[in-house]
Amino acid sequence: SDRISVLRDGHVIRTERTANWTKEEMIRQMVGRDMKQVYPEVQKTIGSETVLETKGLCCAGFVKDVSLQLKKGEILGMFGLMGAGRSEVARAVFGVDPIEGGEVIIKGTPFTRITPELCIRNKMAFVTENRREEGLLMPKTVCENAALVLERDLVGRLGIIDVAREEQMTEKAISEMGVKSADPRTQAVNSLSGGNQQKVVVGKWAVTEPEILIVDEPTRGIDVGAKYEIYKLLKGLAARGAAILFISSEMEELMGMCDSIIAMKDGVISGRVDRSEFSQENIGTLAL
Repeated sequence: SDRISVLRDGHVIRTERTANWTKEEMIRQMVGRDMKQVYPEVQKTIGSETVLETKGLCCAGFVKDVSLQLKKGEILGMFGLMGAGRSEVARAVFGVDPIEGGEVIIKGTPFTRITPELCIRNKMAFVTENRREEGLLMPKTVCENAALVLERDLVGRLGIIDVAREEQMTEKAISEMGVKSADPRTQAVNSLSGGNQQKVVVGKWAVTEPEILIVDEPTRGIDVGAKYEIYKLLKGLAARGAAILFISSEMEELMGMCDSIIAMKDGVISGRVDRSEFSQENIGTLAL
């Protein structure tokens, strides 16, 4: 580009010729403060227990023989070009799309047929790639969206929702994620910025304290400040023992967040790279 304009909260903050910008200054103008770190540092331990495993998973007509293991406290990245099969694997593991072969093993129990309801009962969560069509009910309020996954646990014996507890839980999710909303109880989620919408998507699952979390492009199209909040939340969940499968098209993001990265190409896993061997060349070669 010849010039770059930074917008924040509906206003043009600064416009400069591209040569006059640095990455650090652009980030500072975007978020309104200095950011020393892009990826938060959180102390965590990877356990010995495998909580999610696939064996010979086949799905979507072209994903073949995908076998992976995810341990307690681990953040496992999944990289690949568009059409490599990453999202198809995630959707099959969570039961959104049917499994055509192989099995999914959740906390030691194998399944050949799986549903989202079964996954949720087993403390699994899934942040989909498409937040507008699959992650949120856009005309509904921020609180109603934040409570979507909680409703089953909030219903009493007579089928009536405990409104006081619902407000308490949704306020916790909104507060922890730092969602900027005039009034979460009345404001429609489609009036929020993209970053705040994504915070609601991630927050509604995080408040359930999942033991297994699959996130598909969780920071696509949002500003660097919102990204940091989501990174911090994911690292915090992992520190408390959650196992996270992190799918992203941004190699730098995966290297900043993950303990290991597996690459996919043409519907199969082409290799795995551990943190000590992270480089764009190693990961890119596997994906290509």
